[in-house]
Amino acid sequence: MNSIVVGLQWGDEGKGKIIDYLCRKKDVIVRFQGGNNAGHTVVLNNKKFVFHLIPSGVLHKGKTCVIGNGVVIDPAVLLREISNLKKEGIDVSPKNLKISAHSHVIMPYHRIMDGLREKKRIQKIGTTQRGIGPCYVDKVGRCGIRMFDLVSPKKFSLKLKDNLREKNPLYKDVYKAREFSFKSIYEEYTRYARLLKPYVCDVPDYLYSMRRKRFLFEGAQGTFLDIDFGTYPFVTSSSTVSANASLGSGIPFIKVDEIIGVAKAYTTRVGEGPFPTELKGKLGSYFQEKGKEFGATTGRPRRCGWLDLALLKRSKILNNVSRIVLTKLDVLDKLKQIEVAVKYKTKEKNPFSFPFDLAKAQPLYKKVEGWNATTDGIRKYKDLPINAKKYIAMIEKHLDSKIAYISVGQMRDAIIEKEG
Repeated sequence: MNSIVVGLQWGDEGKGKIIDYLCRKKDVIVRFQGGNNAGHTVVLNNKKFVFHLIPSGVLHKGKTCVIGNGVVIDPAVLLREISNLKKEGIDVSPKNLKISAHSHVIMPYHRIMDGLREKKRIQKIGTTQRGIGPCYVDKVGRCGIRMFDLVSPKKFSLKLKDNLREKNPLYKDVYKAREFSFKSIYEEYTRYARLLKPYVCDVPDYLYSMRRKRFLFEGAQGTFLDIDFGTYPFVTSSSTVSANASLGSGIPFIKVDEIIGVAKAYTTRVGEGPFPTELKGKLGSYFQEKGKEFGATTGRPRRCGWLDLALLKRSKILNNVSRIVLTKLDVLDKLKQIEVAVKYKTKEKNPFSFPFDLAKAQPLYKKVEGWNATTDGIRKYKDLPINAKKYIAMIEKHLDSKIAYISVGQMRDAIIEKEG
């Protein structure tokens, strides 16, 4: 069975742990979009592993991890990630890690541009300033540098010269910033190329040779950070929805059997942008502290709020979700009363319409009783408190979808498989 795993909210839903759990029964794990602005966290033997580019399936022996063409790669970050994993005794080699020759490379001028543009804007995006957006801009503008170019010295030299000829005047004259040196970038990135070249391959060709194996495709961020369907312009620069798994990997020949959507039992987002169910004050702080809601990549505190079922219903449609995973149920353990947004107040006559401007959406809430009991440590669905089961059943009924797994706690095995 081949699966796609996507986030159904604004990212940070706990996909890393779920992917780690699901890939036990998979052979090939493919990351299909995003860059090192995302972080997937897995806790193994009380040791926290944070993955920014490498699929978290690398923690399992006998799996092949693939970074697809839809991903933008910062070579320094990738090499550091490889090195850190090796220090922890995790095998990472060209045998179990493949990098698409078609994936684009984040350059120093991309990272600088990310910060410069944010400073100039009145309406801040809340970018991580990792150079992700500017790299995708160059990709679409047909002046990007791919991994294939990076590991081809003459081609890399020519493309880098062309880019600096265009970009240096922009940095100097418009942004009043320092120009970039061809020599220093070329030397630095040539070192990266030597180290990464053994991992670079023709991914579509490789995946075709593995087409009878079991695949898991992992997305980064979440549905409402999608460049087309998210809360634009407060989004990421790639398509985060399930349909991009094929385009971002080059695998139209692989049949997808299921699309798994991951959602928290409440809602969070990082950075700027609309957030209808956001909580302020003590309750917002409670979710931050109890849920350890701080970005795996940036360390920024996440904004927190009640579960938004209207948002999830839209996500289910956009991703054609077949099953749902509910994470961090344990964060709600001590709440006497829980609120859930079931729909938005709108003047639209069509009851199925979704507001284009979420900043103006007024959520209508349903109050449910909490369970005031510890779920962290429970491994069987029948052992969950009755009110926790009612909460799960309410979500399933509203979304008309089954919740297949429930995550309760940080540990790797803190997952309940829901029967039926």
